[in-house]
Amino acid sequence: MFIGVFSACSILGDINEGMLHFESMSKDYGIIPSIEHHVNAVEMLGGTGYLDKALEFIEEMPFEPSVDVWETLMNPCRVHGHLELGDSCAEQIEQLDPSHSSELSKAGLIPVKASDLAEIKKKKLSSHNVLRIKGRVHEYRAGDRSHPKSDKIYALLRCLKEQMKEFGYIPETRFVLHDIDQEGKEEALLGHSERLAVVHGLMTTAARSPIQVIKNLRFVVSAILQ
Repeated sequence: MFIGVFSACSILGDINEGMLHFESMSKDYGIIPSIEHHVNAVEMLGGTGYLDKALEFIEEMPFEPSVDVWETLMNPCRVHGHLELGDSCAEQIEQLDPSHSSELSKAGLIPVKASDLAEIKKKKLSSHNVLRIKGRVHEYRAGDRSHPKSDKIYALLRCLKEQMKEFGYIPETRFVLHDIDQEGKEEALLGHSERLAVVHGLMTTAARSPIQVIKNLRFVVSAILQ
C-alpha cells in the first residue's frame, strides 16, 4: 500500500506528503520500512528533483544502501543534470557489484571502461522493444541492425533528425557517456530501440494509425522523438 502512496506522491510532486506517510509506517502502524520502501522513497525524492534530500535520506538509512538504492538515485541525477552525484552513485554501484556496473556501462548509463569496449561490440544490449505489425511481432535492441529493413529505418531516422533540428530539436548527447565525438553521440542516439520501433511503425502503418511499443525497461529522455 505504501509503495503505491509513494508513487502517487511522486507523480503529484508532493514529497512532504510522501515523507509523512513514510514516517507514519513505523510511528502509526508499527511497520518497519523494508529496503523496497526505502528504494521507492528515494525514487520519489530523486524523480521530483530533490536529489540532495534523496542523498541525505540514503545516508540516514538504518542499513547499508544496496545497488538498487544507488541506481535509483543515479538515474534521476542524469535526467536533472547532476552528473557529479550521478558519477558518485556509479562508483558505489561499482564497489557493491562490479558485474552490474559493467551492464550499466554497456547501456551507456555510466562511463564505459576501455577494457569493456571489445566486449560491448560482441554482445547486444539487454534493453529491447517489441512492436506488433499486422499480427507479426518485431523486436528491436539498441544499436541493432539485424532487421531486414535496417537500412531504410536508419535512413528515415536521419531524415527525421534533420527535420527536427530545423524546428529547434537539440539531441540530448549529455546522456551518451561513451568517449566519442559529438557526431558519434548523435549517431548513437539514433540507435535507441524505442526509435527503431517507432520509425518502423511509421514505415509500415497507415497515416495517423496508433503505434504501440512495449518496452522492457523505462524510456529515457534522449530516446523519445519529440
